[in-house]
Amino acid sequence: MAARAFSLVDVDAFYGDGHVLQKVSFSVGEGRLLGLIGRNGAGKTTCMNVAVGLLPARRGLVVVFGIDVTRMAPEQIAAQGVALVPQGRRVFKSLTVRENLSVAARTREGGKAFWTADTVFDMFPRLKERRNQLAALLSGGEQQMLAIGRALMANPRLLLMDEPSEGLAPQIVADVGRTIARLKGEGLSIVLVEQNIRLTLDLADDIVILNSGAVVFTGAAGEIKMNDAIVTQHLGVH
Repeated sequence: MAARAFSLVDVDAFYGDGHVLQKVSFSVGEGRLLGLIGRNGAGKTTCMNVAVGLLPARRGLVVVFGIDVTRMAPEQIAAQGVALVPQGRRVFKSLTVRENLSVAARTREGGKAFWTADTVFDMFPRLKERRNQLAALLSGGEQQMLAIGRALMANPRLLLMDEPSEGLAPQIVADVGRTIARLKGEGLSIVLVEQNIRLTLDLADDIVILNSGAVVFTGAAGEIKMNDAIVTQHLGVH
C-alpha cells in the first residue's frame, strides 16, 4: 500500500459561525492522484484552504507526508513540499510571466530544484514566448499555465489544484489534462478539485465526493466509471 502524501482526519472547519466541513476524512497516496468532486458549495475549496493553512481546522488533523501540519502557518506547510494552484488562477497581473515564476521559486531543504523557469518553459512553450509580457495581458488559458508553472516553481511533492479547467475552452482543457497526466507520471502526488467530472475520472486513481461539507463517497475512479449511478446519486448529473 502506498504511503500517504496527505490526509485530512475528522476535520471540522468553519467560516465564522458557518460549519462548512463536518468530520471530513480522506487521504491520497504518494504518487497518486485523488479527484475531489461535489456540487458547488460542497466544501471542496475549503478543503484546499485547510490543507495549505489558509483556514485553520477547528477540529481534526491535517497530515502531510507523515507530519502533523494542523497548527502550522501557510509558509511552514509550503516548506513541507505543498503547493496550491488556486481557483481563479490569481496570477500577479502587474508582473511579467518570468517575474511570476521567480517570486515562487523554492528549493526543498536538502533537495535540488527540478522545476526552474526553463523547465516550466519547456512544459509550456507559450509561456516562453510571452516570458516578458505582463500576466494581465495573457489569455485565460495562458494564465492557467502560468498558475500551474508558478506552483511547480516551489518544487512541491504534493500539488493541490483547485478547478484548473474552469472557464477554459475545450482544447485548452484538454491541454491542461495532458499537463496533469504528465505531472502524475513524474511521480507527483496530486489532489484535483474539478467540476469537469469526465476529466477527473480520466486522470484520477481515487475519488472522494463531498456533499454539504461531508464525505459521501470514497473509492476508485474505475468504480465510478463502471457505475454512473454513483455520480447521479450524489451529484445529480449523468
